[in-house]
This record gives sequence, C-alpha cells and structure tokens, in this order.
Amino acid sequence: MQRTHSRHPAAWWGQFQEVTDRFDAALVTEALADEIIPKIGSPLLRREAEIASEVVVRHLNRIASPELAERAAKATDRLVATVKRLTERSTSEDSRTLEALALCSALQGRWADAASEAEPFVGTAPLLKAFVGALRLERFDMALTVKLLRAGQGPAKAVQTGLEVGKYGWWPAWLLTIVSERAMAGTLDRRTITAMDQCAYAELTPAQARVARKLLSGDPTLVDASAYRLEALGEATAATKLRKGDLSAVALAARLIPL
Repeated sequence: MQRTHSRHPAAWWGQFQEVTDRFDAALVTEALADEIIPKIGSPLLRREAEIASEVVVRHLNRIASPELAERAAKATDRLVATVKRLTERSTSEDSRTLEALALCSALQGRWADAASEAEPFVGTAPLLKAFVGALRLERFDMALTVKLLRAGQGPAKAVQTGLEVGKYGWWPAWLLTIVSERAMAGTLDRRTITAMDQCAYAELTPAQARVARKLLSGDPTLVDASAYRLEALGEATAATKLRKGDLSAVALAARLIPL
C-alpha cells in the first residue's frame, strides 16, 4: 500500500497521555480500531481483528473483570500470532500485515506506537480526533485543539490552549475569532485572555466590539485617539496603560466610544 500521509514519531503521540491522568484507554483503543480495521485487506484477518478488538474494548470498559481480562489477553495473543505467521511467510513488506501490526500495538496498550504505525495509511486527522477525544477533559475546546495540532503545534501546547479557551465558551463570536487567530499564530497568552475576558464582561455593542478588536490588534492611530479620550474623561492611568500596550485598558476604552 502506498503511503501518502506524513508520520509523527511515537514519542509525539505519547505526549497526549502526559497531559491528563484521565486518558480513556477504552475510547482510544476503540477509535483506533475503527480507523485501522477497515484498512485490513484480508477478510479473514479483518474478521479476527474485529473479534479481538471487541473483546479488548469490552475488557477496558470493565477493567476489574478478571474473566474479560483473560479473554482479552487470549484474543490479542491469537491475533499477534496470526500476524507474526503472515509476516514470517512474506519475503517482502506485506501490506496485509502493516495494518494488523498497528492494531496489535493498540490492543496491547501501545497507543502511541499504534498511531505512528497507522498514520501513513489512516491519515493524521482521524488519529488526532481519537487521541484528543480520549483526554476526557472538561470545559475543553476540542475543535480548536485539533485545529492547532493540524497546523503543526505540539500536543502539550495545543491541549493547554484548548483548556484555557474552553473556560470561555460563553464569549461572543468576535472574541472567539480573535482567540482562534492568536492561537494559530502562537501569540495567545494569559495577558491577552484576561483582556478579552474583560471585554466579554463589558457587554460591548457591535460598534464598541469593532473598536476593541482594533485596539487588541494594536492599531496605533486608534490607540492614540482612544488614549486622548481616556485622558479627557479623567482616566489618565488607563490612557498610559493603553499607550504602553497594556491590554487591560481595552475594555474601558471601547466602552467610552460614543453610542
């Protein structure tokens, strides 16, 4: 099978497990199996892979059951042995076993290895969704995280951004757009998030929101004009902060725009 997709090393995929202690083994195993099994060309091997996957996922969902643990181990060992026999009989790289080998890694709990092995024939996007979904994080912007990962950001940073932004899902659309833009550019920091949160609480009108957006982008002409307006209204401290690039003054400056 021709490999048309790029490949991340297992260490890269392994970072997902490091960002949370709630990584869902059953969910990621099932998701990987769903992506890999349809790629197995041999009907008999594919059926054996389906049986093994079903048993292993059932065990992972009921991890305390010794009976299921034994059945899962036997089913996995049987599949591994089958793939090993096929590999030994082949005189060259056998496309029938590449997919099955990746599945074996997943069923043995080596999900990072499985993702790295499967990425060339599955593609990156489905695997990212599988790993991000398995994080089981609350108040988490999964869509933004996947977008950042696909744009080339590392798992640790992308997941952290998703956690930060996920707390503010109630923000108006114009602020969420800025968040996404800055996150993609790698310029989203705590100072910016705090300033945007103040803008959200200020409940700006559409006209004030447009001004706030320009102020957040550092529009020099508007910053200067807004600073003069703040001074005229007795807000000299806020005016100084705005001129120095302190985003904490943006919400106040935007609120003072005449309606």
